[in-house]
Amino acid sequence: MRKEAVVAAATVTAVATVAGVAATVMQYKRRKDREKQTHRILRKFASECATPVPKLWEVANALVSDMETSLSSQEPGTLNMLVSYVTSLPNGDEKGLYYGLNMRGTNFLILCARLGGKNDPISDLHREQISIPSNVLVGTSQELFDYIAVEVAKFVSAHPADDDDATAGPKKLGVTVSYPVDQIAATSGSAIKWKCFSADDTVGKALLNDMNQALDKHGLDMQVFSLVDDTVGNLAGGRYYNKDTVAAVTLALSSNAAYVEPVQSLTKWDGPSPLSGELAISMEWGNFNCSKLPLTEFDASLDKESSNPGSRIFEKLISAMYLGEIVRRVLLNMAQETALFGETVPQKLATPCLLKSPDMAAMHQDTSEDHQVVGKKLNEIFGITDSTPMARKVVAEVCDIVAERGARLAGAGIVGIIKKLGRVENKRSVVTVEGGLYEHYRVFRNYLHSSVWEMLGNDLSDNVILEHSHGGSGAGALFLAACQTQNPDS
Repeated sequence: MRKEAVVAAATVTAVATVAGVAATVMQYKRRKDREKQTHRILRKFASECATPVPKLWEVANALVSDMETSLSSQEPGTLNMLVSYVTSLPNGDEKGLYYGLNMRGTNFLILCARLGGKNDPISDLHREQISIPSNVLVGTSQELFDYIAVEVAKFVSAHPADDDDATAGPKKLGVTVSYPVDQIAATSGSAIKWKCFSADDTVGKALLNDMNQALDKHGLDMQVFSLVDDTVGNLAGGRYYNKDTVAAVTLALSSNAAYVEPVQSLTKWDGPSPLSGELAISMEWGNFNCSKLPLTEFDASLDKESSNPGSRIFEKLISAMYLGEIVRRVLLNMAQETALFGETVPQKLATPCLLKSPDMAAMHQDTSEDHQVVGKKLNEIFGITDSTPMARKVVAEVCDIVAERGARLAGAGIVGIIKKLGRVENKRSVVTVEGGLYEHYRVFRNYLHSSVWEMLGNDLSDNVILEHSHGGSGAGALFLAACQTQNPDS
């Protein structure tokens, strides 16, 4: 009996061992199958997002066509092509102390700086950001402008102009408007529907009058000349430093482009022609859309669930507000379909807009062993505590695909503007670029530059120069104030 018991026990042990080995083999096979499925999803997504040079030229040509249609027709296309209320741009000779105001959704930035003319940098730059109280934000426009005028008066008192800066008549205050990204500013009770106003916009003119009345009411010898998109302000700043600046691009939470258009190209323009023969156009290129854009199912779902479905498609591909959200949607799909982060889908991974572009950039640019930064971010943002090295590598690759597509499409847009102006082959063109994606996201910036170089080739790539904007956010308002004060065209 003892011998039989030993044999039985050995048999049970052997069966258990075989079963354990079989379970391990099955688990290994299941894991490998899931990894293969993850990479199939990744390859499919990469293929659908691909932006080879021929595709970029298709997008650029479609943009040019839309620009031309929007400029010549009374019916707006996907591009609004607003003629900005600016009669002149800086020439670099402007000198003196100037004030600017950058109006945002729930706050505004007041700044002043001294311009020294050609070859002299900005000096004595002062900035102050003011939050708008909620009761003022939902009040009337006059209440808002009264509040702004009081704060501007305090700022001017703290940073006064000296006798050398005195000019005949009231000083002109440059004002730029940043598109709101805060939902509070977009509610029906807001004092103003923040937007970019064109030169013949009656609402914009009324707001200018209200603002000037508020400044006068509070004893300020200062006049607002223009209310323009901050991308037009960046264009003014670029022109101050370089006469070859023809366009400005904003790559931040929102995205826009502005450029200088010869007056003779504006068949629908019936206003006075500036002495310079050119006008600043705010394209509102975030609205651009065409069949050539490389859209995926994840872009479609993002657009459908957004607050503005069907609009601002280009912006949803290239701006900081949406890049991280596209990455999150791809990772959620992988977690659901292939258990990328374990058998249970992380709850926070299903929360929209939780992944911001700075965190995306940090994961994308992680060069540590086994992508340790990616693991840290996954833990901090989504509560994923035990990601595998393979999963972290996949996350970095998804970030790379989304960033590369966005940057290269923005590059195609820039080349499209230069082509519209007829400057690709025989003229030097400078484009000033503003925004966190360009300034802080190194790989995104590199992809943007390389897309322009690849599209133009070795022979023509030197004709288009991309430069970071001068002075930072809101500084364009200063340059607008300077040129409207000193240039005779104003």
